[in-house]
Amino acid sequence: MAHYDLIIRGGTIHDGTGAAPIVGDVAVKDGRIVAVGRVEGDAAEVIDAAGKIVTPGFVDVHTHFDGQVTWENRLSPSSGHGVTTAVMGNCGVGFAPCRPDQRDTLVKLMEGIEDIPEVVMVEGLPWNWETFPEYLNALEERQLDIDIAAQIPHSALRVYVMGERAARKEAPTAKDLAEMRRLVAEGIAAGGFGVTTSRNVMHRTRAGDLAPSLYSDVDELCALAAGLNDADGGVFQIIPAPAEPAEVEFPILRQVAETSGRPVSFTLLDVPNQPGEGWRYHLAGLEQAAADGLKMRGQVAPRPVGMFFGLDLSLHHFSSHPSYKAIAHLPLAERVAIMRDPAFKAKLLAESPEDTNPTTLMLIGTFRGTYQWDDQPNYEPSREDRVDARAQAAGLSLDEYAYEALLGDDGRTVFYLPAANYTGGNLKPVREMLGSPHTVMALADGGAHYGLICDASFPTFYLQRWARDAAPDERIDLPEAIAELTSRAASLIGLTDRGRIAPGLKADLNVIDLDGLKLHVPTIEYDLPAGGKRMHQKADGIVATVVSGQVTYRNGQHTGALPGRLVRRGELVAA
Repeated sequence: MAHYDLIIRGGTIHDGTGAAPIVGDVAVKDGRIVAVGRVEGDAAEVIDAAGKIVTPGFVDVHTHFDGQVTWENRLSPSSGHGVTTAVMGNCGVGFAPCRPDQRDTLVKLMEGIEDIPEVVMVEGLPWNWETFPEYLNALEERQLDIDIAAQIPHSALRVYVMGERAARKEAPTAKDLAEMRRLVAEGIAAGGFGVTTSRNVMHRTRAGDLAPSLYSDVDELCALAAGLNDADGGVFQIIPAPAEPAEVEFPILRQVAETSGRPVSFTLLDVPNQPGEGWRYHLAGLEQAAADGLKMRGQVAPRPVGMFFGLDLSLHHFSSHPSYKAIAHLPLAERVAIMRDPAFKAKLLAESPEDTNPTTLMLIGTFRGTYQWDDQPNYEPSREDRVDARAQAAGLSLDEYAYEALLGDDGRTVFYLPAANYTGGNLKPVREMLGSPHTVMALADGGAHYGLICDASFPTFYLQRWARDAAPDERIDLPEAIAELTSRAASLIGLTDRGRIAPGLKADLNVIDLDGLKLHVPTIEYDLPAGGKRMHQKADGIVATVVSGQVTYRNGQHTGALPGRLVRRGELVAA
């Protein structure tokens, strides 16, 4: 009688292809799935999955764990939401390639763009690499709770090739472009999964300087794309300029796809104030690109792309007021005590925000559109509950109302801003974008925005909101939803050994109580290097997560197992 390492018994098995589920067992041996259906025999460990669904492990193609993966073994919060493979290096930011005298530049970029405190990276990053292949070699030594795959970030590449000229408004020389092209091909050959860039003018250092990739013209993007073509591998990920008309941006995306001959994916959002309904134009462009034989995908968030504000987070209504800046370094309790002093309040309310970074000032200005959360998350709030509406109803100015509201729960109250994908006060555009065969659910941003955004819970939300709780006319069939989180995401990035439940494939699996899925309000924890803080968001209902045949999480609790490793492009990961 066969003896296995693990058997998951009696679950409703969704194989990740979108096919109808079956009730049966999944047997695992030496990190691989070896049998599916009715399994005889015993195992070192058995999970009773009766009444639960069994899925492949989730593949998240849009994360920023580039730094965290070097100092931490657990890639939370993503690993707490069924993610078993995370693809990082997105949006053109990362830490390789990098010469020793360029480290500070890349740290400041990541601090400003991805909201990771500089002190955390200074203490946490080991910098035991210079080139991108050396970075991969360093990552290969890491033991993690999930697998990781890396992409080559354009801003780092530009700084590496052009030095100080990269941060100035200088065009690259022909020699510069040739070297970028060569380094992209080299990185893909070493095992990188693609190259990434950004055209979003919000991507700045904390001081307000634009990311180096923002100084690039189309010829530079095409040089990167040509590097993928030379390597005959990899994907191209890009954030289009959100304020530009889609009629301007999509032809650029298409040109990159034509030059590279490789898959291109880009951020697709329903953005406030974007000329026209740009997302519709992009969907039509994707349809035409597919008809022309180009593989292009829009990365779509399954809910509003939201930001959080609060006294214990990165930003709030008064975070750039001079009087608040003077106390910002103090522990929360001390700040709250000072802010309850009427004299301090009067002084602060008489001030105006001051900052060298226009993006920071813009974000602070959006506080008026936030919604105060209590003990339950609400990602689809009503317009009358906005902070500015509540202030008006209370007969107070926005400043007066915000001041007292921020002090609620001893300064721990959080405020949620549905910044994109909610322009009409509903998720109808999101559902339409998710329904396109040319999009993929993504943009969770795990490992970034520690004190501003907490979207690593996207997989849990997606299943809960769209596959379980949606009205019949908008519901996404569960097999299709699971395929979106697994095989389709894996296919986009070129991961051929996971994302499906079938004999011979990597044993990355989830056991989920679909009826019990529930998200909690994010909490702030000081668990980063140098005492840095970040948001975590817990979920109920994920009974077990398995990576390479080992149970890594049971009911949200880490088992201590660290089977996760670096994945190199084109390689099947050994158990």
